[in-house]
Amino acid sequence: MSKGRFGRHGGQYVPETLMGALEELEQAYERYKNDPAFQQELGELLAQYANRPSRLYYAKNMTEDLGGAKIYMKREDLNHTGAHKINNVLGQALLAKKMGKTRLIAETGAGQHGVATATAAALFGMECVVYMGKKDTERQALNVYKMKLLGARVVPVTSGTATLKDAVNEAMREWTRRLDDTHYCLGSVMGPHPFPTMVRDFQAVISRESKAQMLETEGRLPDMVVACVGGGSNAIGSFYDYIGDEAVRLVGCEAAGTGVDAPESAATIHVGKPGIFHGMKSYFCQDEHGQIAPVTCISAGLDYPGVGPEHADLHDRGRAEYVAITDEQAVQAFEYVSKMEGVIPAIESAHALAYVMEAAPNMGKDETIVVTVSGRGDKDCAMIARWKGEQVDA
Repeated sequence: MSKGRFGRHGGQYVPETLMGALEELEQAYERYKNDPAFQQELGELLAQYANRPSRLYYAKNMTEDLGGAKIYMKREDLNHTGAHKINNVLGQALLAKKMGKTRLIAETGAGQHGVATATAAALFGMECVVYMGKKDTERQALNVYKMKLLGARVVPVTSGTATLKDAVNEAMREWTRRLDDTHYCLGSVMGPHPFPTMVRDFQAVISRESKAQMLETEGRLPDMVVACVGGGSNAIGSFYDYIGDEAVRLVGCEAAGTGVDAPESAATIHVGKPGIFHGMKSYFCQDEHGQIAPVTCISAGLDYPGVGPEHADLHDRGRAEYVAITDEQAVQAFEYVSKMEGVIPAIESAHALAYVMEAAPNMGKDETIVVTVSGRGDKDCAMIARWKGEQVDA
């Protein structure tokens, strides 16, 4: 892979004003990623603060009810702050501290990355500003309160569709204004180099752990690894250590909203085209004029019109497959898993679980699936109740 490239995807497509900051970040990351003292400090934070390793849980009830493959859940929802986002944020915040930065800014959709960034800022004594689409602040009000409680300033973004892509736009603009003291803690494997590589490396702890856990539990690798995909951070983290293991199927689950054939589907790999946006070349949902198209789905965390460049390359090479899951399927999985296993998953994670519900019955009982539960669903309960017509205050 050439610098910042995954096949034909990736790169650095940013204004000249940001090139210096990206070079500074790349140099710092290259310096510290192999530094034993940095890795020891990060490892201690992940173990003592983030509660890693996360558990690999055998979903016995689901397995017996669905028939077919044995289902294991990689429980990122048990991490401190309730999602996989803390893995990347602790790495970036520690790196920012080593770089002498005193201020973190971030974008967030479902709010989990914003909560994780606010948490790390509180831990390290840093100022924190989180940009969040106004639409998302309304459907994820609980996480907005959490961010404020942790000391962050939450800026509602009203431009565009007032969702995740617009929050990224505002965060990037803010970064160009305050490069000296500010680090942009980008939450997914997207954006200009080195972000896709750096975020992937911090999230790869998921697959590194699950691989060792499956070898210990089953004595062999899983037959399939499944994760939801928006920008793609939990999925690339779940896939990374298995990419070289060709016998392991890698399945990413995109948010189709009301369907891939309906307007505003967020299933980027299904409906997107190659393009350049947010500093990277990848697949993006576009209108007939090549402009970034609006996307809509029930999940604020998957409501993004693009996908990270490494996922685009995995798709091009046929190493990973990407399926589209509708809002209805995700809600059904949300309710099924809650009742069947006593685990309330994030609606993002429910997209992956919905595919597992389809795939497991068609697999042999000697086969295994690892599905990443990327976050917990407390934040989604009121929103889903309203979606189903039940009024719940939150």
